[in-house]
Amino acid sequence: MRSEAPGPAGTAPAVQTGQGDSATGSSEVLHTAISHSIFSSSISSAAERISAILPQEEMGDRKCPLLFVQLNELLSTAAGLAWRETARWIKFEEKVEDGGERWSKPHIPALRLHSLFELRTCLQKGTVLLDLSAHSFKEIIGKALSAEPEVWEPELRDCLSALLLRQPLHRTTMAPLRVLTELSLAPCRGKAKSCPEPRTQFSETPLKEQLRNQFKKKLLPGAEVASIMVGEVDFLKKPFPVFIRLREAVTLGSLTEVALPSRFLFILLGPQAKAKAYHEIGRAMATLLTDELFQGIARQAKHQEDLIAGIDEFLDELTVLPPGKWDPSDRIPPPRCLSSPNKRISMRLREWKSHCNGNTTAVKDWPSLAHLHTSEELERTGRLFGGLIRDIRRKAHWYRSDFSDAMHIQCLSAVLYIYLATVTNAITFGGMLGDATANMQGVLESFLGTAFTGFIFCLFSGQPLTILSSTGPVLVFERLLFSFSEDYGLDYLEFRLWIGLWVAFFGLVLVATEASHLVQYFTRFTEEGFCALISLIFIYDSLKKMLSLAEAFPINWHYRADDVTLYSCTCNLSGPGHVSAGNNTLSPPPTALQQPPAALVALSRAQCLGRGGHLLGTSCQYVPDIALLSFLLFGGTFLCCTTLKHFKSSCYFPMGLRKLVSDFSIILAILIFCAIDAALGLETPKLLVPSELKPTNPMRGWIVFPFGANPWWICLASVVPAILVTILIFMDQQITAVILNRKEYKLQKGAGFHLDFLCVSLLMIFTSVMGLPWYVSATVISLAHMESLRKESTASAPGEQPEFLGIREQRLTGLVVFILTGVSVFLAPILKYIPMPVLYGVFLHMGVAALNSIQLTDRVRLLLMPAKHQPDHLYLRHVPLCRVHLFTFIQLLCLAMLWVIKSTAAAIVFPVMLLALVGIRKALECIFSLHDLSWLDNNLPAAARKEAEGKLHRKQEEQESNADEESELMHRQGREINISVN
Repeated sequence: MRSEAPGPAGTAPAVQTGQGDSATGSSEVLHTAISHSIFSSSISSAAERISAILPQEEMGDRKCPLLFVQLNELLSTAAGLAWRETARWIKFEEKVEDGGERWSKPHIPALRLHSLFELRTCLQKGTVLLDLSAHSFKEIIGKALSAEPEVWEPELRDCLSALLLRQPLHRTTMAPLRVLTELSLAPCRGKAKSCPEPRTQFSETPLKEQLRNQFKKKLLPGAEVASIMVGEVDFLKKPFPVFIRLREAVTLGSLTEVALPSRFLFILLGPQAKAKAYHEIGRAMATLLTDELFQGIARQAKHQEDLIAGIDEFLDELTVLPPGKWDPSDRIPPPRCLSSPNKRISMRLREWKSHCNGNTTAVKDWPSLAHLHTSEELERTGRLFGGLIRDIRRKAHWYRSDFSDAMHIQCLSAVLYIYLATVTNAITFGGMLGDATANMQGVLESFLGTAFTGFIFCLFSGQPLTILSSTGPVLVFERLLFSFSEDYGLDYLEFRLWIGLWVAFFGLVLVATEASHLVQYFTRFTEEGFCALISLIFIYDSLKKMLSLAEAFPINWHYRADDVTLYSCTCNLSGPGHVSAGNNTLSPPPTALQQPPAALVALSRAQCLGRGGHLLGTSCQYVPDIALLSFLLFGGTFLCCTTLKHFKSSCYFPMGLRKLVSDFSIILAILIFCAIDAALGLETPKLLVPSELKPTNPMRGWIVFPFGANPWWICLASVVPAILVTILIFMDQQITAVILNRKEYKLQKGAGFHLDFLCVSLLMIFTSVMGLPWYVSATVISLAHMESLRKESTASAPGEQPEFLGIREQRLTGLVVFILTGVSVFLAPILKYIPMPVLYGVFLHMGVAALNSIQLTDRVRLLLMPAKHQPDHLYLRHVPLCRVHLFTFIQLLCLAMLWVIKSTAAAIVFPVMLLALVGIRKALECIFSLHDLSWLDNNLPAAARKEAEGKLHRKQEEQESNADEESELMHRQGREINISVN
């Protein structure tokens, strides 16, 4: 909280109260503020009182209802005094600009420090009514004026009551359609009034404009209202401050612009003072009520002194900006993210309790060391299949909701987006598998395998948000396995069948022994290395495919526009013709002269070559600039996807439209560039889906038999490569699962590490028997699936970024995606209109988005930034920059090593190198301290326990040292007192 220090010209005047003058009150406040000294030997009484008001067990879990605060000021109009709304708060301040026609942008309120002192005096010497029982605003005013009957004369009380019960004028927010209607009807109604005349009679029921107010959509259900009324009148000789908290929240008619129940009221009327004195005190009260800590105190306060203690605590946390160093007229924009109020409250309460209760409470508040780095999903049970049984029980509770939670339009966008990504991935990896295995596995096998395994996995897995697919590391192993089979004369599919069966067996053993417990050793270092590798594979493959298009459709560099009349191409069905050297034109062959010209024209290139003819002419080798146009579609799709994805944070159009465009950004980009391709009639390569259910290679069938083609000992020799594949599948599956189940995604239904790995292992049997590709969790597509299902708050305060609420956890999107993938075999006539460069652009977008989601990318950017331009990352506050760069360099070195191994003949040891990342991370503890690793990475379980024990030991030593210092200080003070007495 920032506050403007009062300058000589900006100091608010003293507010007269019933007891003493303001100078005395201000000096008492200043004396109280100064008493918070670093030399105090004990905690202040205000902190003790707040610690009693807000028990940690209550405020740590319970969240106060959202509070809407409105400031009404008493202003002079042509008709006399009238109440007008001048500002409002939810989390930030909005002011009614001059003219009363629009609201200002939300901003952080900058307060005058003196106004807070004056407000403290008002609460200390004014009337405070806590838990007041009333059902109307008139009843509240009557009880507030009757609280001190000896102070107010009957005539003065009637004047105050009549003044307070005047109808306030609000600045309501209308829908855009209604604004246009008002503007269109304004000429018919005569000259529009900039400020409508206020009503004199207070309405006990909400007005129509209150009920139609669109601003109510910004407030969460259960929100309450706090009304602040300040102003100056000539018939008062002293201020009239009163703070009221209602026992039950009541809708007070037309008092506020939104028709919601009111909880707090603050009224301050007084004689004429310096300009804006009452206005600043009202703003200070509103800002206090928007502070989560003070609001909790105001809701739980039992006495007037509790509110004073709340203000003292607010002042204790205040930050003052000196005058002359900044412009007070500048409005400080809201930050992009706010710290959690519960975290701040818990921290303050822990400090108070540690001072008040000593070392015992500090030990109690420290988290259990046994549960520092392990979650419920990864705890060992010590029983065979214990983790699997616990996963099944946990997920069975949510199984029905996994389908009902999918009833949202956002899921439709996710289905279309992931479907196109899955189809593109199936075609891409299917084509690569066909090239690597002589079409023993091709595009059709890729489609069928993706559809069946993905459907079964989404139906029975523990984390149905995961998308199964062929991955780069598995493709590398398939290529090596086929080359080995060809070199030694082995049947590839039969050899592969035994490997798959052994992998399924090893996977079952790992599930039975709860090997997924080892997942806790996959820290951010390992996760980011693997995620960066897969993201780079996506980026590399998309660019490689585009370069292959440039080779297949080279640009015609020799084309000359002036020679267009000289170009021709005809079909010679009899034999090769000759070309005249003089004018470089084709001389018609004899057979061509004997045939009708129409017949020659009707023959296409394919028909001509099919009949054994020859193409003759200078334009026969002409190739249109397909490569250039393909790259335009490719780059345009990528830029359009990225731009539309961030359209939600744009300043244009209503929030609902922006969110809809952002959710359907990928689909819109694909539709836009498909329409461009169709409109221009471009001959770019289109999406080709197999239309027949026949194996890609006619030499194979749909069932692979285990015996017959290879020697009998192959079933035993397959154990060796099966171990490598098991390591690869385990690492690939579990690293992806760890990434998807990060705490920052706020998943509520839990993970299923054991159940997921069991599903992948059992599906290995089916895919091996059918001769289909092996499937495992695809990191990039799964992250894209999660991103497309993000939930954000729809009712956010003005100036506040929408709050991330988590992921829409359900099974239906994955099931529909894989059903559509299977049906795609019969949708070839429709899918053939989608250009492949457009889908490659989506691939590039997915790879770049996944790469930007990891911390490694941010730290790589730091290598290229001067220190003064580096963002304020938390780890930069606690770890020296040279250590950060060293950690990044080691990660990049490991990533380069993985890429080189994957791309060379040493790819057979790639699974072992993935496992080696965990060992390398363990070795980093010899180079970096546990403190540095805790900020740059996550500590390993043993290190985390050691670090926690060290922190606890240091905390106990610090508290013991403080206790010794306090006892020594008290002893010294007592000795000085004795000396002075003697």
